[in-house]
Amino acid sequence: MFGIYLKRELSRRKKAALVIAMGLALGIALVITVNSVTAGMQQAQDKVLKSLYGLGTDMTVTKARSAPTSGSGQRGPSFKFDAKSSSSSSQSSDRVMTQGGQVLKSSLVEKVAGQQGVASAVGALTLNVTKVDGSFTQGKAKSSSGTGGSGQGGFGGGGGNGSGQPQVQGGGANFNVNSYAVAGVDVAHQDLGPLAAMKVTSGKTFTASQTDAKVAVVSASYAKENKYTVGKTLKISGTTFTIIGIATPDSSESTTDVYLPLKQAQTLGDAKNEVTTIYVKATDSKQIAAVKKTIQKNISGTTVTTSSDLASTVSGSLSTASNLATSVGKWLSIAVLAAAFLVAALLTSSAVSRRVREFGTLKALGWPSRRVTRQVVGESMVNGLVGGVLGIGLGLAAAYVVTAISPKLTAQVGSTGGGGGGGMGGGPGGGGPGRQSASTTMEIALTAPVSLTTIALAVGLAVTGGLIAGAMGGWRASRMRPADALRSVS
Repeated sequence: MFGIYLKRELSRRKKAALVIAMGLALGIALVITVNSVTAGMQQAQDKVLKSLYGLGTDMTVTKARSAPTSGSGQRGPSFKFDAKSSSSSSQSSDRVMTQGGQVLKSSLVEKVAGQQGVASAVGALTLNVTKVDGSFTQGKAKSSSGTGGSGQGGFGGGGGNGSGQPQVQGGGANFNVNSYAVAGVDVAHQDLGPLAAMKVTSGKTFTASQTDAKVAVVSASYAKENKYTVGKTLKISGTTFTIIGIATPDSSESTTDVYLPLKQAQTLGDAKNEVTTIYVKATDSKQIAAVKKTIQKNISGTTVTTSSDLASTVSGSLSTASNLATSVGKWLSIAVLAAAFLVAALLTSSAVSRRVREFGTLKALGWPSRRVTRQVVGESMVNGLVGGVLGIGLGLAAAYVVTAISPKLTAQVGSTGGGGGGGMGGGPGGGGPGRQSASTTMEIALTAPVSLTTIALAVGLAVTGGLIAGAMGGWRASRMRPADALRSVS
């Protein structure tokens, strides 16, 4: 009886039912769209952060570089060349320095790994290599000719003594300066660290047995710029390395140009048993803040940077759009949804008011109030479910349009960490002193993924909207008396 009566009443009031369903559908569609766009923003930010601190890394441990004091012996870079060499010989000199924060003892890696809540920890050494190469051209001495009183002469010329003075003509120097970033990788634990965010697209990556091998993996952009291929060699500070792989970042741009086994990097940087960054993975992503406090408490003098700390440095259109989606979008969805619920409740209550004769007659025939209420709630639930189906369809369509268009958003990430390093990566980024303090600009395509959780939320909102509308209409219907039906007839 309930089903038959429900079907008949809904078919009689198709327009009213459709208006109520569409009101709920619009609110639900907006919620789905905002949630999907927000999820897309989060994925975009994750891509930016992963490109900086590596896949699977929850935090990094570094140490801020202390300011040099008088008499500390710290000097600026120096290059030595032989100015007497022939003009045909090319000279080259490399300056290799640790980049990022102050170096840490390698033994701290095990100490960090032993902290409560830490699943694994890996050390890495970041270097900056400045290569200067070129040649000198020697000048030629020539005698000047002249007579007394002419005032002619060369350098320090003799004025009017009338004798020719030697002059040096020509000569000079032509040198090129190339700066690039090198990261020392723990070849036995490549799933964590600077190489974790890279994918080897040509050749192969390191093996665990290549701890002391003179091999290298270079980024695709650096290989293209310098015409490097697998099998070729590159020389750093007199040491020749064979390129075994070309790596491409999973997202955005790579901030490191050359990857070497950690021991080889330590030798080049004169940093035996030292690292600049410790990459940390927590046992539980929900306990990252607690793990950070534990490491800072037990290992003094270190700086612990989490992904959330790094996220605060992301700016640009990605950050602006993300803030709008999470703040304005959320409150707009709540306002529209609340309005949709209110409109559905008012329309349902108004429809009940127009059915005074019907419900009064049913009560006169013996229907109890709870049965009348159940009938109204049932009709509202059907309207809510129809609205949910329509809303899910509209929301999926909107999310598909956003993904199909894939608007481009820019993300600017400023350097963080001690000593001008490059974020959680401990400073591999930047590729040189001139770029240490500059921000990195990345372009990310926005998508709008719709998860099952969002669909479940939409269904829950549809049921909630139907219940709210049905509760108000049912309360109104339950207060009607058979006498109301008789008065409406008269």
